[in-house]
Amino acid sequence: MGIDLIALVKAVGYIGLFLIIFAESGLFVGFFLPGDSLLFTAGFLASQEYLHIVPLVLLTFAAAILGDNFGYAFGKKVGPAIFNKEDSLLFHKDHLERASKFYEKYGGKTIILARFMPIVRTFAPILAGVGKMKYGEFFLYNFIGGLLWGLGMPLLGYFLGSTIPNIDKYLVPIVLFIIIASMLPPVWHFMKEKHHRDEVRAVVNKLAKRVVGKRQ
Repeated sequence: MGIDLIALVKAVGYIGLFLIIFAESGLFVGFFLPGDSLLFTAGFLASQEYLHIVPLVLLTFAAAILGDNFGYAFGKKVGPAIFNKEDSLLFHKDHLERASKFYEKYGGKTIILARFMPIVRTFAPILAGVGKMKYGEFFLYNFIGGLLWGLGMPLLGYFLGSTIPNIDKYLVPIVLFIIIASMLPPVWHFMKEKHHRDEVRAVVNKLAKRVVGKRQ
């Protein structure tokens, strides 16, 4: 998987988990962080008594809510100028554009839906601030999304870890499933656009020609 999530959770502890979830919920630097799988793994470790579930879910819920609030405040302060920001190591304009299109389609519900979508999750609250969504409306969606994700994911890990014998043997496949499942919505959204399908088809055809050429 690239990252040993169990070792990461044990190493960073409660404060580290809080900071990671906070960053992924509303900071540019957080778009690459493994939020879904990290929360699930933390919940699983709580079921194995490495962590305590009550302070864990309180911290992850608070981090999710506060991170989104920070992103909203940042977007409201910076405004449309953020779209003119040049690409850098920690900022890619295409990520912002992807979240923007999703936000335009689903409106305030994006704040809830985006919780379960990597990259979009990070930029959605920022766009809510840019679009000057009323804070009361944003807070409601943010609270619901934070509840479902910040509490739901670790509680799912805790429940499965407590009820399924030897679940640690299946932890890697489960985490991989969570990662793949979280990537499906943005991929589906991406592939709905005809020009994106044409781009993918062109790349596949190009690779196929190279393979055929090498065999000949």
